Amino acid sequence: MTNTKHVVVAMAAACLVASTPVFSQTATSSRTRTHVETLASDKFEGRLTGSPGEKLAADYIISELKRMGARPLPGLTDFRLPFTFTAGSKDGGTTLAITKAGSAPQLFSGATTVQALSFSDSAETSGAIVMAGYGLVVPESQNFGYDSYAGLDVKDKIVVVFRYFPEDADQQTRAILARYADLRYKAQAARQRGAKGMLVVTGPRSPNAGAVVPMSFDTAIAGSGLVAASISSEAFAPIMAASGKSLEAVQKEFDSGNPHVAGFAIPDVTVTLKANVIRQQQTGNNVVGYLPATAPLTGVNKPWVAVGAHYDHLGRGTTGGSLAGKDEANQIHHGADDNASGSATVLAIGDAFSQQPRKRHLLLAFWSGEELGLLGSNAFVTKPPFPLEQMSAYLNFDMVGRVAGNKLTVQATGTSAMWPRLLEQANIAAGFDLVLQEDPYQPTDVGSFNTASVACLTFFTGAHQEYHKPSDTADKINYEDLVRVGELASGVVRRLMDSADVPQFTKVEQKTETGGRAGLRLFTGTIPDYASDVKGLLLGGVIGGGPAEQAGLAKGDVIIEIAGQSITNIYDYTYALELLKIGEPAKVVYMRGSDKRETTLTPSARK
Repeated sequence: MTNTKHVVVAMAAACLVASTPVFSQTATSSRTRTHVETLASDKFEGRLTGSPGEKLAADYIISELKRMGARPLPGLTDFRLPFTFTAGSKDGGTTLAITKAGSAPQLFSGATTVQALSFSDSAETSGAIVMAGYGLVVPESQNFGYDSYAGLDVKDKIVVVFRYFPEDADQQTRAILARYADLRYKAQAARQRGAKGMLVVTGPRSPNAGAVVPMSFDTAIAGSGLVAASISSEAFAPIMAASGKSLEAVQKEFDSGNPHVAGFAIPDVTVTLKANVIRQQQTGNNVVGYLPATAPLTGVNKPWVAVGAHYDHLGRGTTGGSLAGKDEANQIHHGADDNASGSATVLAIGDAFSQQPRKRHLLLAFWSGEELGLLGSNAFVTKPPFPLEQMSAYLNFDMVGRVAGNKLTVQATGTSAMWPRLLEQANIAAGFDLVLQEDPYQPTDVGSFNTASVACLTFFTGAHQEYHKPSDTADKINYEDLVRVGELASGVVRRLMDSADVPQFTKVEQKTETGGRAGLRLFTGTIPDYASDVKGLLLGGVIGGGPAEQAGLAKGDVIIEIAGQSITNIYDYTYALELLKIGEPAKVVYMRGSDKRETTLTPSARK
């Protein structure tokens, strides 16, 4: 993070303190503890989005909202705001037919013999066979020449590639090739060269020899633009026999890592691959209510103040994101700090303001789908139940239960010039050692509101060794300081409620890009929409001052090609970035509505 400010306030500045809701430390601490212990209990089974545990957590939160007198949003009758998402993929019965010249087709089916890859298109394709080794292509930008397709014609053919990467290559070569061994990358490389399909075989010299690749959890809504499946050594045997070669001998040649070992066509055999991929759609639920203003809103500018936290977590850690050890596999990930603590804080703020006069509406939001990619908050800002121009500010709470050394980090302060002053005033009573960070491009729901041009903050007490593990339990929460976080935030909310002035949104230029693949050194300034169901990369926004904005790209554009590489989803885009070079212009083809447009984007260096 950059532009970090350490704020020390003097108690002598008490004249700055505005009236804030009264917290009874004992009563609030007791209720906050109850909230955390309930949400993080075994009963709620980790609160995975779309699960029964999420429903139980939503029921609990709604009961608390009703208790404090909150209402569903104007025009709505329910606190739940549903959204749909892709919960994963499963094989619905993929088949492979192998036909040798003059012979009847051999049909293979069954999950242990042929199985679609999770990113495959659900379609049927037929063609001749080309063995392309490990199917690896290392971009020229890496100054390492390796192209499994050199000299091969794979247009309108089915390519066969080995899983993993060369087994006998030296350590440095393996380290480079491993970066491009992801099966999505291999599928993209095949598709870019005109292949109609891809078969993956686990060679006899590799781990899991002869086995099919398990269908992994994959939240991508769109396919990869290629029909792709993993096949067993049994299913591959007739294809290999047609080549007149031994599979082990062929793999041994490629295992050297020598880039000059060439692939080859397999004559007199064609295959028909019919992949049946079922993308499982589920429904998640945000829980949103509000405490109406107690005074007329006539003349009040931006009459909504919002506080929110995600209430979902990882369930039993089976859908990605878990950092559990092998001995903790499939255990409940309780998510006490992440993010029962934030949810409890929002409830505490609501409780405090329910007994106070309010000059603006106070929105109380509990997001789901955060752990899967900010799905719930993105759904809210994409189709808001009221114009977001009416929202004066959004305050987010994510992992606020583990205060250590009196330190509290507040991020996204760069989204309004008002934030440092308001935080300094509110902190007089709370007395934290505040660390202010301007960057709003954080992996939490504040990112959705920043993209929507809402002045926002997010509160965070720091990472810890229980992060995304079953051991993030309620007994480890620092409840006394968790209550203080709520007190500080309530002081900010009170000032937002009472002031005639509202924070003016400031677009922050990102200083360091978050996320992305390890080792990626260039910066494009794009903000992908991870929940899109379009073919291409839908932009959820662009970073102020970044290359994408300078190229004229904007929120809502769909990138379909970059640097000559077709883009069908976020993964294609990530891999295509490897082809770009810092300071060298690249052509971008994108859709703006129904218009197909072109521009030039020049990546800059990550700072």
